[in-house]
Amino acid sequence: MARFTAALLLGGALATLPALAAEVQVQVLQDKLDHPWSVAFLPDNQTLLITERSGQLRSWQPQSGLSQPIEGVPQVVARRQAGLLDVVLAPDFAQSRRVWLSYTEANSRGELGAVVGYGQLSADNRRLTDFKTVVRQTPQLSAGNNLGTRLAFDGDGYLYIVFGDNFHSSSAQDLDKLTGKILRLNQDGSVPKDNPFVSRSGARPEIWAYGLRNPQGLAFNPWTQQMWESEHGPRGGDEVNIPQKGKNYGWPLATWGIDYSGSKVPESKGTHVAGTEQPAFYWKVSPAVSGMAFYNSARFPQWKNSLFIGALKEKSLIRLSVNGDKVVETQRLLGDRHERIRDVRQGPDGYLYVLTDEDNGKLLKVGLAQEASAARG
Repeated sequence: MARFTAALLLGGALATLPALAAEVQVQVLQDKLDHPWSVAFLPDNQTLLITERSGQLRSWQPQSGLSQPIEGVPQVVARRQAGLLDVVLAPDFAQSRRVWLSYTEANSRGELGAVVGYGQLSADNRRLTDFKTVVRQTPQLSAGNNLGTRLAFDGDGYLYIVFGDNFHSSSAQDLDKLTGKILRLNQDGSVPKDNPFVSRSGARPEIWAYGLRNPQGLAFNPWTQQMWESEHGPRGGDEVNIPQKGKNYGWPLATWGIDYSGSKVPESKGTHVAGTEQPAFYWKVSPAVSGMAFYNSARFPQWKNSLFIGALKEKSLIRLSVNGDKVVETQRLLGDRHERIRDVRQGPDGYLYVLTDEDNGKLLKVGLAQEASAARG
């Protein structure tokens, strides 16, 4: 592949795409994905699982390419932002073959809510069996917006789930509802005894933190082991938070954004409100953040101590420099591709794997051209 040039690699064909920013190198590993939403790596370091919002879970391998839809995936309701969303592997996947999914379903009135559950992936990666629903977002309030539903396991094996407010702002502050919340569960789906609201009357015991609007990214900082979360503000005010046990992250009482009408958010009391936490970083003008991943590989030292976040509206990959809890925006990549970025993950090879949220969605492999140049020298 020529330096500073993207390459399209599909079915063995190699075609040159327009040049990118000088330091970035991109391969299109797969196209024709139907609004892909999330990607996860199997332990063989070759196979990827990819969700498509319309309801398909597929596998992808460098040699065989994209699989047919994996059987046994629950039926989903795909509408607006709703559909088949996140996919993560259980920490003991090598033994259990357990794959966790988040998706949306509708009640009898057509109102949507998010669902999280798991099934066992067959040895040939062709089917999920014994799918079990673990938690449903209740009440179901969404018309198809602000569903959130990223998933992540911490180093102790607890599962964290972020749910959006379903476009009902005040519900993010209601502890009897699972909208606008971070949940914490054991691997079997039960509630840990030390969750902060287990003993509070009228509160859901699954809740770990609250006051979220529309979370889109969830990842654990590999240097501090802290959980980080990114979310959409209303008009402005996209945030990166470092959520802690039992804390209130403000929405809709505290926000750096305004209402879509251009007026103040009706419930807002300002940017700083007693009893609520400030974001670690925010954007006054929303890039419409999406999935995120910390970079913790030696392959590209220039990206050391970086957090990568996709941008949907601004169609770029945002690189933030991280020093403890301090965050500075450093760079925007892939903007010349003019494609919505839905998810980003660090691969086991040290490259970034990026999904574009389009009718003809793509799986991209992103790295820095300097390494290739140095290897040739």
